[in-house]
Amino acid sequence: MLARQGILTEADGDCVAVERPAGKSPVLIICEHASRTLPEYFGDLGLSAEALSSHIAWDPGALAVARKMSDSLDATLVYQRFSRLIYDCNRPPESAGAMPETSEIYTIPGNQHLQAADRQARIDALYIPFHDRIRALLKERAAKEQKTVIVTVHSFTPVYNGRQRAVELGILHDEDRWLADRMLDAAAKAPLYRTERNEPYGPEDGVTHTLKLHGLANGLHNVMIEVRNDLIGDDVGQGVVAGYLTGLIQSSLEA
Repeated sequence: MLARQGILTEADGDCVAVERPAGKSPVLIICEHASRTLPEYFGDLGLSAEALSSHIAWDPGALAVARKMSDSLDATLVYQRFSRLIYDCNRPPESAGAMPETSEIYTIPGNQHLQAADRQARIDALYIPFHDRIRALLKERAAKEQKTVIVTVHSFTPVYNGRQRAVELGILHDEDRWLADRMLDAAAKAPLYRTERNEPYGPEDGVTHTLKLHGLANGLHNVMIEVRNDLIGDDVGQGVVAGYLTGLIQSSLEA
């Protein structure tokens, strides 16, 4: 790999996208696993088309749900434009999961035995610009005295390593449980989905990096949302879930 020459071309474009940058809502929506697109430089990483369309490459339906929530709330949305197989922006550089060699049942040939320079090239091209853009947005909002709560949006597969997952909606948090508690209370009053705290993952699984980096570090309330992806496989499902989540967030903030 020619890591020192960079890994994103002009044709690839920027790694981070921002929609509704002037949104008036206190909610800042972040979608780290929005895309399954690979930069041209990496080809197919040695993976089949089936693997590259599966949940190991992205969070199916998450961006669509996040966009609908952004529209309903008038909330700024930030998302990563490239697959988490190249770099998982919800993991710090020192994490093995940042550039995974395996994911569930798949071995990822293009991620095997990466040299330090190759790893740094990915950090420089994807991780640093993504989180720097979030920092810049937070700084702009603070300068305008715009209140901010951070909401990250993800999806998960209904079957993982052969095991069926019954949970449909996960409300995840790290040390700050303020927003999660309120959303779980609201969900209990309107139980449209089987909703659980810190499922199917939790802080012990290393999934709260973005919450810690931008929420806890800045004293901002934050929450991570996980939606089972069979519920958001089409526009109808995405709309229903987005509407439900929007309602949970609005009622929580009003409370």
